[in-house]
Amino acid sequence: MNRRRFLQLAGLAAVTAVPGSARAGPNVGRNRRVALQPFVIPMDEAQPHPLRAYGIVYRALQQGGTADWLLNYRGGSFLIHHPAAYEDSLERGVMTETATDLTLDQLSSSGAQAPVRLEVAPEIAVYAPPYAAPWDDAVRLALEFADIPYRVVWDGDVLGAELADIDWLHLHHEDFTGQYGKYGLNVQSTDWYREAVRVDRETATELGFGDTRSLKLAIATAIRDYVNQGGFLFAMCAATETLDLALAGDPPVFGGTLSFADFALEPGDVGPFSTIDGHRVNTPDRRVLDTVQLAQFAPTVDPVAAMLTQNHRLRFPDWYGLTTSFQPLTLKPGVLVLATCARGSLAKYLHGDVGAGTFTFLGGHDPEDSQHAIGDPPTDLEYHPRSPGYRLILNNVLFPAARQEERKT
Repeated sequence: MNRRRFLQLAGLAAVTAVPGSARAGPNVGRNRRVALQPFVIPMDEAQPHPLRAYGIVYRALQQGGTADWLLNYRGGSFLIHHPAAYEDSLERGVMTETATDLTLDQLSSSGAQAPVRLEVAPEIAVYAPPYAAPWDDAVRLALEFADIPYRVVWDGDVLGAELADIDWLHLHHEDFTGQYGKYGLNVQSTDWYREAVRVDRETATELGFGDTRSLKLAIATAIRDYVNQGGFLFAMCAATETLDLALAGDPPVFGGTLSFADFALEPGDVGPFSTIDGHRVNTPDRRVLDTVQLAQFAPTVDPVAAMLTQNHRLRFPDWYGLTTSFQPLTLKPGVLVLATCARGSLAKYLHGDVGAGTFTFLGGHDPEDSQHAIGDPPTDLEYHPRSPGYRLILNNVLFPAARQEERKT
């Protein structure tokens, strides 16, 4: 059964009045008493560490606790059912509040209405090369900042059985077309680029492929199969676009792609990959950045979209990447736009169902480094603990933790 259908069948989580919480007001790390009752982690503007809060929730699930995601209540707050998570919050400066008098009526009056029960900590993997690329991966930065464990997989792992026990797979800056990013000569002459090409070619040979393009098509196909079989896929930057370009082939045929159709491939060894991206970063037609605008969803109508868009801000600055945005005319029917940019004319954040699984694509490279040139130092999230862009990433990390049990009728 499709993952979205699971979540729709799950219905309302049981959130009732909670008497006798451990404290009578906000906590920012001074009170050392352990909460014996469920407590709330607010996720609105009052929370000084929303990114770290996702790690609190994840570890609570790892340790056998549960949490209710209070969708649309104070920025997507969490009701935690695990005493040790309170001490974890204290140690990391995450603000908590009493859950006394928190009722379904109160949630409904604030627009929340449909809390989602989180029960199982998902197994997470990041697809990343064995060589040190001169850029950061925003998802790895987010996971490490929130102290959420993950494993790294590469081509041999994807073609083997490594994805069988992975709930959530992330792709970032990769070029699945085998064109090595379509960079200019100034990049192609660098040591890191030559090393990347060498490793990819050697990997293709070791795995029995004639060239890198054939290898990457096999990887893209295996990732599509992973989604079809029930996996959760999250991708950013070039991976969002090039995955479908590889699956479509040349000339493109769109039946096997995940998100995009009716696009044209861009010729040449330098510049955009296709007509999917609306910002055309490496061209004279590069579009100026403005803001990202999140869509709002009713949890009772679409709990998945509501989970993926929980935030303390609905508008925030945009950021570039090799693939920054998505032309709406290239989206397949049924693909849901979660956020727009360029004054609403382009899609920034997408979600869709394929087979038994789902994919979510977020354009751009780093939400807190709008330009991010090759070789720039990694973003330090200590300076951006309330980043709304990074919250979108971490929403996706917790998405697979949602209860997936059918409800008898």
